[in-house]
Amino acid sequence: MKRNLLLLLLLVGIVIVPGCSTRAPKYTRPKAPVPADWPTGPAYQQAATATNAPQAVDLKWQEFFTDENLQKTIAMALQNNRDLRLAALNLERARALYGIQRAELLPAVSATASGSKQRIPANVMGFPQPLTIKRYDVNLGLAAWEIDFFGRIRSLKDEALQAYLATEQARRSAQLLLVSAVAQAYLTLAADRENLQLAETTLQTQQSAYDLVKRRVDLGLVPELDLHRAQTQVDAARGDIARYTQQVAQDENALNLLTGTPPPTALLPTNLKGVTPPQEITAGVSSEVLLRRPDVLQAENLLKAANADIGAARAAFFPRISLIAAMGTASSDLSGLFKAGAGAWNYAPQIVMPIFDARLWPAHRAAKVQREIAVTQYEKAIQTAFREVADALAIRGTVDQQVAAQQSLVNAVAETHRLAVSRYEKGIDSYLSVLDAQRSLYAAQEGLVSLQLAKLASQVRLYAVLGGG
Repeated sequence: MKRNLLLLLLLVGIVIVPGCSTRAPKYTRPKAPVPADWPTGPAYQQAATATNAPQAVDLKWQEFFTDENLQKTIAMALQNNRDLRLAALNLERARALYGIQRAELLPAVSATASGSKQRIPANVMGFPQPLTIKRYDVNLGLAAWEIDFFGRIRSLKDEALQAYLATEQARRSAQLLLVSAVAQAYLTLAADRENLQLAETTLQTQQSAYDLVKRRVDLGLVPELDLHRAQTQVDAARGDIARYTQQVAQDENALNLLTGTPPPTALLPTNLKGVTPPQEITAGVSSEVLLRRPDVLQAENLLKAANADIGAARAAFFPRISLIAAMGTASSDLSGLFKAGAGAWNYAPQIVMPIFDARLWPAHRAAKVQREIAVTQYEKAIQTAFREVADALAIRGTVDQQVAAQQSLVNAVAETHRLAVSRYEKGIDSYLSVLDAQRSLYAAQEGLVSLQLAKLASQVRLYAVLGGG
């Protein structure tokens, strides 16, 4: 009777378990706590015009970054960067942990074998001849297979699956961050190299101006004060050369760290003008695109994991039914006098009833609180993403106007400088006007390089915050 009951229990378990549901709450995605549309206003007008461009999430990084040397540099980073490699290893670990938890749904089969040999002298145990007794035992068993009637193991499996998927999204986030970081470092290196070239050109100009002033001082045409004023510009240009030389070296070090190995010199940019701009993209008309960002998907996976954890905590209040089944066989050989064998399955059910366990209610409460924490983190991830995209759109909507205005300023100051030099050479004006014009021109040229860098960097930033690739 006992054996039939256990066989029936096993049969019911096999039939019911595959279709049983967990006791986790039905998952419903929280409503995004951000506006459905992107911000509007003067800062976003120009950003909203590129509606025919592709969306970032549908564009691979190889398609977005059109500069071939930058593409090769990014590829090196994806191959050699240690942070990305660590993220991949974390993904492999999460995959293994999910596999372990999933295996809990299957019975654990084990086998043991043993053997012995004993020599008995003659005239012992009533046998006139010496005997050799051999014994072999083999046991095959299913060790404590829990039949998941109430979905506890399935909830734990679902939790492990969502944790694994969250780790996969973390790896995607790390890759997107690496791609954008390499591009930013590459563009910064190009801008600083261009500033270094500007400082070197300025030094040559200032040195020529100094030589001119010195000749005029030697001829007694101008006061010695003009020579000292010219010297200050030469020294300032030398200082800028040293400063930008240092920054270029640090930019190269930063890029080397990101790529994992120093890129070939031929791949490095010489200035911003030589870098092909990225492809134009659009943010779309709805902020729903944020739900496809890797970090938002990661937060949602963690929320689903917390939801599954509630199911496991609820199932802990129900009985846990385990089945232990084992089969044993044995054979003996008594000096060829007799041989015997036996084999049978033995069943041992194990039912654990949680009549009272002071840990169950706190564990259930903790699981519910953890879910609320995960909801808050998910909502915060969406809000942060919305703010990052809005900021990037504000920059995109105004940076072209800033660049155009700065270029006009450079042109105007350059003409002012030309006229000031001409008036000084004719003795009409003092060298102080030339000095002011030189300072203004150099500052305007530096500002133009900075804004050109900001324009390219804003395109990269917008691609990243929209979850590009």
